[in-house]
Amino acid sequence: MKQRTILVLGASGLIGRFVTDDLRTRGFRVVGVARSLSPAQRMSALDIELPILILNADALMRFLSEHAVDVVVNCLGVLQDGPGSNTSAVHRDFVARLLHAIGGCGRAIRLVHISIPGAAEADRTAFATTKREAERLIGASGIPHAILRPGFVVAPSAYGGSAMLRTLAAFPIDLPAKEMATPFQPVAIEDISVTIAWLAACDIDGASLRAVSWDLMAAEPVTMAGVIKPFRLAFGTAGWPRIAMPRLMLDLGAKLGDIASHLGWMPPMRSTAIAELRRGVTGDPSAWIAATGIAPKTLPETIGRHPASIQDKWFARLFLVKALIFASLVAFWVVSGFIALFVSYPAAAGILSAHNFPPALVDPITIGTSLMDMSIGVLIAFRRTAAVGLVTGIVASLGYMVGAAILTPDLWIEPLGALVKTGPAIVLMLVALLILDNR
Repeated sequence: MKQRTILVLGASGLIGRFVTDDLRTRGFRVVGVARSLSPAQRMSALDIELPILILNADALMRFLSEHAVDVVVNCLGVLQDGPGSNTSAVHRDFVARLLHAIGGCGRAIRLVHISIPGAAEADRTAFATTKREAERLIGASGIPHAILRPGFVVAPSAYGGSAMLRTLAAFPIDLPAKEMATPFQPVAIEDISVTIAWLAACDIDGASLRAVSWDLMAAEPVTMAGVIKPFRLAFGTAGWPRIAMPRLMLDLGAKLGDIASHLGWMPPMRSTAIAELRRGVTGDPSAWIAATGIAPKTLPETIGRHPASIQDKWFARLFLVKALIFASLVAFWVVSGFIALFVSYPAAAGILSAHNFPPALVDPITIGTSLMDMSIGVLIAFRRTAAVGLVTGIVASLGYMVGAAILTPDLWIEPLGALVKTGPAIVLMLVALLILDNR
């Protein structure tokens, strides 16, 4: 049998990246496509950056033909609407164009579509309803397909909800009791990849596998608390006393996450994530197990029976603190510039006047540095410009320190030690720069 070519769409995501790399080790020729790939994700010449979501059906058709694709694995998905994210465009409209392209390219292609578990009547979010609309389009297309509905995905790497779960395991914090008791059937990401490999090796024209929909998850029901428990054992925090987070605080965190998403960030705690968490993750994997013979890995098998490594612990602890670091830096720069410009302008300008600055320069320097400070805060607030803002903030802080040492050395020994505190602020900005990446 000739080597099968698999196209993975969304090859930079949690599932897409793992599947791309794993299928290659199994001997498949895998083309991994994503809108953007980090340098560490470009593992092969077949890892391609492409604005796949804006391609029309004809362009998709040409791409499938040029790469002689046998199986398309669609891992594309967004949690909720926001700047640069549209659930309808990603989950429904793109799938419609993809189906048209597969049907018109003149090749026998199987579509493996990653969807979500649960009953359609329980869908309440745009994320869930558009995912379900895509399933209906696929089912009506007549194209050979497999709709895979993974449970809560547990992977070696962490992103989004899986990262937040590790944070809960590393800190003495619980979600509210009702959320902790939510059904939450997990699945090892290896089981998803094994299933795709099994499908890719099968005859596309086989009648029994021409159109299947499977729930991929552990057979035994587990709660959210049950999923977190093995992580706590690995982190060595299982015996810690814990404080349950009030529901009001959870809802407030989701609203703040929604605000952050409008600034380009992708926090795991957003309204859609909390709504889906409260809905739970349940399904019936019996059809999948019977058809493939795959025995789902248990949570201990997935997470491992050994203690978490130090890098695991650092990540879990820093993930929660990351939002506080960036929020505090934004507040630091914006508020300090605002105070100097609008609240204590005479005092700020008086510092320069007291050190014999030319009168003509006092106002421009005071106003200019205040506006610069606020601009740095705004740059850090937006995900796209955060790196620029942090580097600018570090350079500006060093400039303030050097300038003060030359022009106003007495400020170094003023009682509140404002300039001395600039050093730790620089270190904090450096930390923020080092943990900026999500993947």
